[in-house]
Amino acid sequence: MKRVYLDHNATTPLRPAVRELYLEWLDRARGNPSSVHRSGREARSALDDARERVAAALAVHEDEIVFTAGGTEALQTGILGAVRAAGPQAGLVTSAIEHSAVLGAAATLEKEGRPVVRLPVDAMGRIDIDQLAQSVNSAPIAVVSIQAANNEIGSVMPLARVGRRLQDLGPKAPIFHTDAVQALGRIPVRLEADRIDLAAFSVHKLGGPLGVGLLYHRQGVPLTAPFQGGGQENGLRPGTENVPAIVAGALAVELAVHETHAAAERWRDLSRSFWVQLQTVVQGITLHGPPLDNPERLPNTLNLGLPEIGGASLDGRMLVARLDLEGLEVSAGSACASGSLEASHVLLALGLAPERARSALRISFGWSTTAEDIHTAVDMLRRTFLSLR
Repeated sequence: MKRVYLDHNATTPLRPAVRELYLEWLDRARGNPSSVHRSGREARSALDDARERVAAALAVHEDEIVFTAGGTEALQTGILGAVRAAGPQAGLVTSAIEHSAVLGAAATLEKEGRPVVRLPVDAMGRIDIDQLAQSVNSAPIAVVSIQAANNEIGSVMPLARVGRRLQDLGPKAPIFHTDAVQALGRIPVRLEADRIDLAAFSVHKLGGPLGVGLLYHRQGVPLTAPFQGGGQENGLRPGTENVPAIVAGALAVELAVHETHAAAERWRDLSRSFWVQLQTVVQGITLHGPPLDNPERLPNTLNLGLPEIGGASLDGRMLVARLDLEGLEVSAGSACASGSLEASHVLLALGLAPERARSALRISFGWSTTAEDIHTAVDMLRRTFLSLR
């Protein structure tokens, strides 16, 4: 059976060049990069080189890159570290459609008795920047965390406008944090130009290995380390670094950044083809989030509202299981919440009723997606919907 993988927002397969480098360094990296003997120094040199390459790809200073064990750790180290460093009363402003890692950090801060504001979004998944500014002025807010792009519906946030508005607040401006996990390699990420102070990335979304996150930490931004231990990563992330995965991950970052424009154009073409073909074979299907060709949408992400069958809403998770038997691998939302019985908090925030929020599929393309995959996926969806009817 031919299988088609269209769940790249959850994770994307290792790129061949990255896999080759990863396997090479599994053999080469014998020492602990904190050790002073020869093997340790070689591991340290490889780690330093990877940091330089990541920094160059992101156009920042190498001392501003912190390696973590994943995107969630990078996100929460930035948010919790910056808020706690600002004092016991400091709080957070974020949006209602953030990834669960960000909302989890927000919940932790609330348990500490701190003010937390979750900004609503419109039907396209966009925040109101005037409302954001009002929220910052209404409480002792230390950090504003707004995602660069949403992992479920693909809406792209206006980070440049947010950065300018926060800068206009002068010395009282809060730290600007962003979850850029789904943005890197899909849209341009401009940390300096958008006045971003803290940003999180995850290399397995780019064709790199699992277990490597990146925290961009602008020099001078105070952070309280969430963990105590050794002095690795400037004291912000104690623990021995995974040198083979980091070295391979740095290559994945370089390739993704270099190919951003070309990849985005290819994914836009694939998205248009997929959507046009799908509408002809599945009547009543809809698209959540910004319109397909809107520049405020990720080029690789489609969130589909499923048509009713026999007057009843389809359960997206049930359809995912049926499609998996057919050979098509997609998701009903964020992979981190795939086991939840609750409706997607993102779709609920758009104003959808719970039964409609549970009736959705997320399709996401990656470096390995081909036009043939699109044609095959449409046919798999057609056959599955025919069997359901």
